Amino acid sequence: MENKRKIHVYSEIGKLKTVMLHRPGREIENLVPDYLERLLFDDIPYLKVAKDEHDNFANVLRMNGVEVLYLEKLVSEALHECDVKEKFLKEVIYECDIKDEDTIKVLIEYFKSMPTKAMVDKIMAGVRKKEIGLKENSNEYPFIMDPMPNLYFTRDPFATIGSGVSVNSMRTKTRKRETIFGKYIFNYHPEYKDSGIKYWYDRTEKYSVEGGDELILSDEVIAIGASERTDKQAAMKIAKKIFESNEGFNTLLIFDIPKSRAFMHLDTVFTMIDYDKFTVHPGIEGGLKVTALTYDEKNNDVKAVEEEGTLEKILSSHLKRDITLIRCGGGDQIIAGREQWNDGSNTLAIAPGKVITYERNYVTNELLDKYNIEVIAIPSSELSRGRGGPRCMSMPFYREDCHK
Repeated sequence: MENKRKIHVYSEIGKLKTVMLHRPGREIENLVPDYLERLLFDDIPYLKVAKDEHDNFANVLRMNGVEVLYLEKLVSEALHECDVKEKFLKEVIYECDIKDEDTIKVLIEYFKSMPTKAMVDKIMAGVRKKEIGLKENSNEYPFIMDPMPNLYFTRDPFATIGSGVSVNSMRTKTRKRETIFGKYIFNYHPEYKDSGIKYWYDRTEKYSVEGGDELILSDEVIAIGASERTDKQAAMKIAKKIFESNEGFNTLLIFDIPKSRAFMHLDTVFTMIDYDKFTVHPGIEGGLKVTALTYDEKNNDVKAVEEEGTLEKILSSHLKRDITLIRCGGGDQIIAGREQWNDGSNTLAIAPGKVITYERNYVTNELLDKYNIEVIAIPSSELSRGRGGPRCMSMPFYREDCHK
């Protein structure tokens, strides 16, 4: 009997036991200035240092009792059967919008010549035209298959909620293929397939949702940001599925946040760090519009109530306790702007009141310490160039339950 792994995530702060990361690879070295916007980057990280920083991040997690799994390894293990591997290849290539049948055949043979792990790494890194014998003109786009430099932000392509996952429908074409990896892990990996994992959303859905907008505030309350990357309609569909599953969640809060890169996801403007404490971008502290979803069992439908108020008031009301908001950069306009750019509000709680942050956000880190939050600050000179913090770089698979 094969051992089966469970997905078990009922909070943002329960002691983290298992997490999935992606170690930055050659996809980072396929970033060039002309194509940064297309690939959703503002800068080009130095891969050698980014790997060292990421390895340090993983080691910090391990030293704190967290099992670290890697996306690239899980995908490779999921493709152990030949027919599954072939199906995966065809799906990945299909989503590259390659029209020429001969090119598709060449690409399939190119990948089939590789060991499975090398094939997965190469799909992530991207394929240049010249690598499969096609001519590259200096004034044309050089890739037949785009690199996936955003992959080290494992939070977004799918999200774990309770005992299930939402395999997300990403907003941008650039990131849509990333979700194929999650699909194959949960459908075909020996330790995850047939393990009772529930599915809250599918990557083929019309409306977009991304994992950075999905937060689990307690074993009863979920928050989803209606943001630049996530549609309110997706949140409502996820809510209905979760409410009907008897997972224990009874409220889903849809936070309407500004549709801009600075507020890209909900977890770039606030993250939970303790039972009653949150880090927060000062720019979201004014009046907020929130749609509170609950389940109307009588009519078998989701009930929506519009609420307005401050973030503190809304969180206090739904979590039924007084809430403390800790402002990024102490609320100072210049410091907050600088540290927010480097994800000062994007913390990863590995236990209640114990968080991993970027060391460069030293003002915010000192403030967290004053609020009795244990801070583990990690180097991030290169990782931060991707515009994502420790929460963005991690996908919890298992957290211990926490009640207070």
